Amino acid sequence: MSFSKELIKWYLENKRDLPWRATKDPYQIWISEIILQQTRVEQGKPYYFKFLKAYPTVFALANASEEEVLKLWQGLGYYSRARNLHFTAQYVAFELGGRFPTSYKELVKLKGVGDYTAAAIASVCYDEAQAAVDGNVYRVLARIYGIDTPTNSSLGIKQFRNLAQTLISREDPANFNQALIEFGSEQCKPRKPLCASCPFSAQCVAFNQNRILELPVKLKKQKVKTRHFNYIVYVSDEGRTIMQQRLGKGIWEGLYEFPLVETATEASQQNLVQEVSAKYSITGKEPVLFNELPIIHKLTHQHIHTKFWIMECSELPENALSIAEVNKLPVPVLIEKFIDTFDF
Repeated sequence: MSFSKELIKWYLENKRDLPWRATKDPYQIWISEIILQQTRVEQGKPYYFKFLKAYPTVFALANASEEEVLKLWQGLGYYSRARNLHFTAQYVAFELGGRFPTSYKELVKLKGVGDYTAAAIASVCYDEAQAAVDGNVYRVLARIYGIDTPTNSSLGIKQFRNLAQTLISREDPANFNQALIEFGSEQCKPRKPLCASCPFSAQCVAFNQNRILELPVKLKKQKVKTRHFNYIVYVSDEGRTIMQQRLGKGIWEGLYEFPLVETATEASQQNLVQEVSAKYSITGKEPVLFNELPIIHKLTHQHIHTKFWIMECSELPENALSIAEVNKLPVPVLIEKFIDTFDF
């Protein structure tokens, strides 16, 4: 039996019951694929339902504000995905009349839709034989075929894409792509693969050469940067506070946060008072530290050590917000957890 037939046979016997597998609607498949980028299935599933409930069509999503979309996305991270999602919804709705492109070649041109997502949509919705290659696929192919080319190198990306394209079932590309991804997720797991029940163990190079944990190979990651954030939480006698929107490129673009003082090292109250007076004109009592130990928020290439400082003051400018207004704003998870904990 060929690799593709054996793989699809395994898939039909073992696949999970996931909601996006019950449709070929390109809008719903697109929503699921964007959510599942860099997100585990169990974490992403509730967001999939939330988005389809709030925005059942591409027109509904296009007519929402970016702020509303970011608020609904809150907690998933990598917020550029949400901004691209909204941008592409507007393009499809207003420029393409609500109809998604019907080929990989055209799908990949959409903002936020890369090679993998375009191939997934093209194969599932339009039965186009385009291989969708993600981390699960890299792992399966690297182990079975003994490939030690780094998966995050330009050569590796091309090599694995070509191999997957050679293996894909021309008769059933949708199930092939989903099968290969599912196989990596549920059978050929990163740390404890189920080799004893694997239908490919006889031909698997990694299994037969005891190289399971060596493959796939990845180039060393970028060095993680440490940053020190100090949020100034102004609280007026009326229980109002100040929030600012993060502008420009960088983390949390478009989200809201309390006034921020970033310092080179962990800040003490003394040097923070100097920083605040130099940066912000609002005066009040001396800032009081809310959390003794910095909260460490880990992102892909940076770890943010965060302190929240409470600054009581008699009054705030007209743009100050009530806690009810604050709760409507899209904020990073770090800020959301603080708001839930702090009693305004």
